[in-house]
Amino acid sequence: MKRFDRQLEQDLKHIIAECRQGNRKAQELLYRQLYGFAMAIAMRYANDEHEAGDILCHAFVKMFRSLHTFDESKGNFHGWLKKIVINEALDIVKQRSRFSSLELEAVEEPSVNNSVIEKTDAADILQLVRKLPPATHAVFVLYAIDGYTHREIAMQLNISEGTSKWHLSEARKILQQKLTATKL
Repeated sequence: MKRFDRQLEQDLKHIIAECRQGNRKAQELLYRQLYGFAMAIAMRYANDEHEAGDILCHAFVKMFRSLHTFDESKGNFHGWLKKIVINEALDIVKQRSRFSSLELEAVEEPSVNNSVIEKTDAADILQLVRKLPPATHAVFVLYAIDGYTHREIAMQLNISEGTSKWHLSEARKILQQKLTATKL
């Protein structure tokens, strides 16, 4: 298995090198190889597939334009691309939403009924997440799915940590209400 992984990594390095030289076939191959990975990330932030496609287009353009800046010694390519896709998604979220500058520190955590969640399909949950207000949606995905801290989210979105915590709490509360309502 390690041999297979090493071969895939070597292939990716070769494709990246060809892309840096302007090889259009290599660019198409890289796009095809990374499309599913990048689309999965974009779909977490987008309201629908059309918006995810917009995010993806912008992200791939940015990736190809800055491919020369990618340094393999400082991280892996998938992590680098993931960051580009998330940043593009957040730019779109910021365009469709204005983050409030609330200064909230103490936020009560809503209780979560695990039996309701266990009976709900992941696709249904993702649909509910997409219906959250844009800022709340972005904070929830950054925190709960992509693993960012409230400090990192605050820096990314130019909000306070307290506001990030409030949006996460609000997302959980809304999702709990909607999940409970749909399962009654």
